[in-house]
Amino acid sequence: MIWLSWRQFRVQALVAAVALILLAAGLVVLGRQIRDGGYSGAELREHFQGRVYLLDAVLLLMPALIGLFWGAPLVARELEAGTHRLVWNQSVTRRRWLTVKLLLTGLAAAVAGALTSALLTWAASPLDRFTGDRFSTIFFGTRNLAPVAYGIFALVLGIVVGLLIRRTVPAMALTLLALVVTQALTPNLIRPHLMTPEHMSAPVTAEVVRNLTFLGQQPEISGLKLPGAWVISTSRLRTADGATVPADAYGRCVAGSFDKAADCLGALNLHVDIDYQPTSRYWTFQWLESALYLGLALLLTALGLWRIRTSAD
Repeated sequence: MIWLSWRQFRVQALVAAVALILLAAGLVVLGRQIRDGGYSGAELREHFQGRVYLLDAVLLLMPALIGLFWGAPLVARELEAGTHRLVWNQSVTRRRWLTVKLLLTGLAAAVAGALTSALLTWAASPLDRFTGDRFSTIFFGTRNLAPVAYGIFALVLGIVVGLLIRRTVPAMALTLLALVVTQALTPNLIRPHLMTPEHMSAPVTAEVVRNLTFLGQQPEISGLKLPGAWVISTSRLRTADGATVPADAYGRCVAGSFDKAADCLGALNLHVDIDYQPTSRYWTFQWLESALYLGLALLLTALGLWRIRTSAD
């Protein structure tokens, strides 16, 4: 059964192996260039940030590719063509048939995710230490443990969707939709609350305002950065006594140029209340989110093993 599963999977595995070898070679070259050039932090950002972002985008796409091209067709194609009946009639139980496929491809997905994540984490580590932005969506999802869990979840999701739908193309489409939704919701709605955030108040000086990404018509700000922390949410601008800054006073400040608005708001002695996650919790978040995705993969596996036992030929 293992040999048969390998023969059915070998084309996808060989294509992936070639792609991984090329990607690994590129990551090794990039890592050596970053380390051997004697660059300062600012120079690292200037010369290598674009290339690292491109590689981050590739790794963010890997789980979707695994789910689409390894997971969804693996069972759906056999059910659609009827070739599963030959195996089921050779004293191989349905659950064993599915379990072998899950284990073989799951191991391949774990190895692919671990290899690429380890190499990118190593290659980009000098730049990551300079930027210090470990919790951002693109960095958190492409470093260390998380990519391995993402790949396994995507694979199992694709296999189970294919088992339920029994048609390859619709299974691929639904798998892609589910992965897009999952990867959009997790960093924005789930990850910030895996642990209870810390709270603090931070002064809004003119320098702070100049470093913001958003200054709208209402007394609220966006893009506030806190050294050594991941800012989850900020309150509206508050005066020294804790009240929301009057709209007319805020409006007068932002009516002029951005520099004048920064000086004007800085003179009002304002502050904001912040919910944040300390960077010291990074590894805890990596383990928690990986456990979440692996737990979902186990639940999907249980669903698939139950469904295949009760499904008609």
